[in-house]
Amino acid sequence: MASETFLATFGLVGLRLVELHGIDPQRFIEQVGIESSLVMDTRTRLPTRLADIGFEKAMSLIADPAFALRAAECWHPSNLGVLGHAWLSSDTLRTGLKRLARFAHILGTRGRCTCVNDPNGLRFVFDHGRGNAAIGHAIADFCLSMILDMCRTNFGASLQAESVSLRRPEPANPEPYRGFFGCSVRFSADENSFVLARIAADRPLPTSNSELAITFDAILSEQLAVLDKADIVTRCKAYLLRQLTSGEPSEEELAGAMGMSCRTLQRRLGDQGLRYKGVLDEMRYDLAQRYLSDPEKSVTEITFLLGFSEQSAFSRAFKRWSGKAPTLYRAEKAELA
Repeated sequence: MASETFLATFGLVGLRLVELHGIDPQRFIEQVGIESSLVMDTRTRLPTRLADIGFEKAMSLIADPAFALRAAECWHPSNLGVLGHAWLSSDTLRTGLKRLARFAHILGTRGRCTCVNDPNGLRFVFDHGRGNAAIGHAIADFCLSMILDMCRTNFGASLQAESVSLRRPEPANPEPYRGFFGCSVRFSADENSFVLARIAADRPLPTSNSELAITFDAILSEQLAVLDKADIVTRCKAYLLRQLTSGEPSEEELAGAMGMSCRTLQRRLGDQGLRYKGVLDEMRYDLAQRYLSDPEKSVTEITFLLGFSEQSAFSRAFKRWSGKAPTLYRAEKAELA
């Protein structure tokens, strides 16, 4: 599709990757058909077809079928724009991976990421949108290796996946995959995914910063809303993120900010099985969990940051969302630290 794009600076990871394999990155990018100045601009988006051309060319030039696993050595937070910095501020790997899944559209509009609760922990699923094409296998290696290295950056270099599933057929030499992921790898699987142990996914991270994360999320929500103006839920969440500290916005105020009548907003949300109150509660619950992970924030302060007028109202709401009182939730999180 002509409308499919990716963040230009994300392409820098690919250029470093081919350079690691002895290819002149300047010559490579010229052959792909991209102006080198564009990949340095954080505001620029490029057609997805150029990324596909780049992967196809790299596959033709590099003999190693596992070459894309070395993307783990090539990324930098700045390559991912605001999302890269938001990632570093995540309080747990579960929070970070959910943030990545929520805003992955900013990096590239064709791929999709999902976080799924797994009996062994948290399963992160990546769908590159290329089916079983060979280029898709290389893209999966590229993205999953980079994402696991992002997890290791926050958690520690010793982090290993519990298991990995790849759609690619088993290669003649599977050892590079087992060596990188540090676990068994299932090839010819139905999905591209890795599983993190629950204790690793939920351990508080030393790099976390809830205030920065919330600020970054607001910026990312705005970027996502601009990227996909038809995404009414993202637009609503972006507005709510800005307004909550001033109190609970009314449904009428939200509709006005969206440039539509209250009835139209209800219909648009209803088309996705949602209501204003549900979107508001989801936002508040997500923020509440982050704030409660910060020992420097009192429950009273959190109450007002979430737009509640009274602490008792916040406590009742949080118990309805989680089944626990805020103080109990905070105590349990502290025990994991």
